[in-house]
Order: sequence, then structure tokens, then C-alpha cells
Amino acid sequence: MSKRPAFKTLSSFDIKPTSQRIDIANIIFRKDQHLSAEDIITTLNDNGSTISRATIYNTLNLFAQKGLIQRVVIDSSKIYYDSKTTPHSHYYNIDTGEISDFKCENVKISPLPELPENTLQDGIDIVVRVKNSK
Repeated sequence: MSKRPAFKTLSSFDIKPTSQRIDIANIIFRKDQHLSAEDIITTLNDNGSTISRATIYNTLNLFAQKGLIQRVVIDSSKIYYDSKTTPHSHYYNIDTGEISDFKCENVKISPLPELPENTLQDGIDIVVRVKNSK
């Protein structure tokens, strides 16, 4: 994604297209992928960028909040950002750290637990943890 499409995409999600946000968007939207904040920091540093960690984390949180990317929470210390936002779920290989997508349209969770009072379901995230067979 060049600066012009990134500018238009961010604007269409009501995100002010600063140069830092455009640089981060260009990394995330190169292809469908799962990147950690550290992956993005490394790529930016390799390209000579001096965007602060705080700006990167704030930008990723903003992009997720606006629906531009999807958070994939493996555990409290492993959060990835997915450029593919259509409904899908993930396999996480605990041996390799690889994340891959699978469609979840035929997955049924039934019965769903009763929701707490005065709440509505906002979504269900599925991460299937796998490991290599010996």
C-alpha cells in the first residue's frame, strides 16, 4: 500500500492519516498477515524509522478499535494484529509460534453460557492451540 491508498483507507475509517500512521498501515496491509507490535517495530527500525513504541502501540489500538485490524490474543503476553478482518478463527502452533487462519462458519458452540445481566454478545474469538506431532 502506498501513501495515497493508506491515506484514503485511514480517512475512510475516520482516522487522521498522520505520517506515522501511514507508515504503520503500509506494513500491516502489505498482505493478509498476523504481526506483533514487536514485528512492526523491527520492520520500522529496519527502514530507518524513529516512531516511538508508544505511538506504535497507540496506533495499533486505534486501528483495532476502529475495526481496521483484528486483535488475536494468544495469551496475555502474545497479542498479534491481523490485517484480515472478515470473520475467521485461528490455529496457533505453540511449537513454532505460527498463526494460521481457518473459517469458523461450521463451528458451533452450544449452548452458549448465559450472558451477565445487562450485556449483549459482541463476538466470539476462537484460537485453537496445536503442537507438532512427534
